Amino acid sequence: MHTLKDKVSRFFSDSPMPASGEPRAKSYSAVGGKYLSSFLSYMNPAAYAEEYKSDTRAPRSSPDELVSVRWKSVEWQDKHFSFGGSSPELQKKKSNGHDNYEDHASGRSTCDSEVFEDAPDSSSPAKAMSNLTEDSFFITPELYEFFESSLPNIVKGCQWMLLYSTLKHGTSLRTLILKSCQLTGPCLLIVGDTQGAVFGGLLECPLKATAKRKYQGTNQTFVFTNVNGEPRLFRSTGSNRYFYLCLNDLLAIGGGGNFALCLDGDLLTGTSGPCETFGSSCLAHKPEFSLKNIELWGFTHASQFLS
Repeated sequence: MHTLKDKVSRFFSDSPMPASGEPRAKSYSAVGGKYLSSFLSYMNPAAYAEEYKSDTRAPRSSPDELVSVRWKSVEWQDKHFSFGGSSPELQKKKSNGHDNYEDHASGRSTCDSEVFEDAPDSSSPAKAMSNLTEDSFFITPELYEFFESSLPNIVKGCQWMLLYSTLKHGTSLRTLILKSCQLTGPCLLIVGDTQGAVFGGLLECPLKATAKRKYQGTNQTFVFTNVNGEPRLFRSTGSNRYFYLCLNDLLAIGGGGNFALCLDGDLLTGTSGPCETFGSSCLAHKPEFSLKNIELWGFTHASQFLS
């Protein structure tokens, strides 16, 4: 039996070549006292009027004295009606966890009940991952956001259907091809090697195995990898149309020099190398690797799909 490496070498041996102002005290007596009197008369007009008329010849109480009599629970920081954010009573309340004040630095009111807590972003990746109908071995919120920005517009916002997983269906390329027939349209192949790299590419469902080597797909096909710690995407360079091959014992993406990704029939090993189709380098840590898991995801607007 030929090894995967031998198969790859045999394929490429005959592959075609790719084509100001006043003091503050004065300001208060001129403006602040007037507004304070209006404020107190509004709160208790009868009582304030009686007190005001009781001794018209005597000097009238200053605004500060009236405040200390009627509003002993309120501390004034200065004569511009700023509540004492640094007063002892408020500091005591704050230290006891009962603060209910305005944070001037942030312009945000805070209190025990967190009534004004910022609403979560409804478009966050974690919430958007609700489009996945099943848990994924590979897809994190960050990786999901990367895929959503890379997929064709026709499938954005669709539900993600897990068509095949080696954890559920075993290691068999024939099973993967059979499961891909549940949907039509683009499908996302995600591969993980035993060294922790995650890579793969966009194909088309259903996959159709051919008896002879015959490339399929369109220029929407791409490959990706996170081998360097963050996802990278490689789209078609236009140098050739070697998008992907699907045989009964081999699945490969790309061509021209090397496959960008090639999986053997039992889905246990694979290869990857510099590829002219996508202008990509090796997607895995090494050109030859052992597979840990494989997932194939399809996309649909329907809530159910054929089983």
